[in-house]
Amino acid sequence: MTIHKEGLGTIITAIVIFIAVNILTHRLLDPVAFEIVFVVTVVLLVLVTTFFRSPRRHNIEREGAIVAPADGKIVVIEECYEPEVLKCQCLQVSIFMSLFNVHINWYPVSGTIRYVRHHLGNFHAAYLPKSSSENERTSVVIEQKTGEKVLVRQVAGALARRIICYAKEDYRAKQANQMGFIKFGSRVDMYLPLGTKIDAKIGDKVTGSQTIIGWIK
Repeated sequence: MTIHKEGLGTIITAIVIFIAVNILTHRLLDPVAFEIVFVVTVVLLVLVTTFFRSPRRHNIEREGAIVAPADGKIVVIEECYEPEVLKCQCLQVSIFMSLFNVHINWYPVSGTIRYVRHHLGNFHAAYLPKSSSENERTSVVIEQKTGEKVLVRQVAGALARRIICYAKEDYRAKQANQMGFIKFGSRVDMYLPLGTKIDAKIGDKVTGSQTIIGWIK
């Protein structure tokens, strides 16, 4: 299993803390207590390491296709007004990422990056609708060669405290390449042009960079 670069610091810190805890437990407590603490710290280390896994995936790039920007479950498919940058009616598709999902984010389409903004905010549960506008978040707008614009928004959740975004304005985004990483439970929203054909349904489990969500007409 490959570990994502964003997790190396966290994993090393966890190892140091767990070693210190086990040394103190071994010196201060009885053997049974030490064995229990040892097992618990090993399990926690495995969970932390698994969270930062970076699976090998074959990148796809299909004209007109929108690929899932994250692993998780589709929780929203609805028409709405996007007030931050697009300022028009859009089709919103949101993916909720649980603690057990891979937390890498990918570009859903190819194009030129026209807008990147990070906003401070709250840390409501990521599955709540208000998290899209009130939580800490990063917004990225990708303009395709046809002129259509797609907004991808990384949204922090109740546990997430760090959003990492690699996007830079005027750089070219390539579909299914990595866009960033969100540490611990979170959500990714997409705002798509009206008329986009959506193949996914609410409740569907999708795989980032692999599942085709729909098609821009």
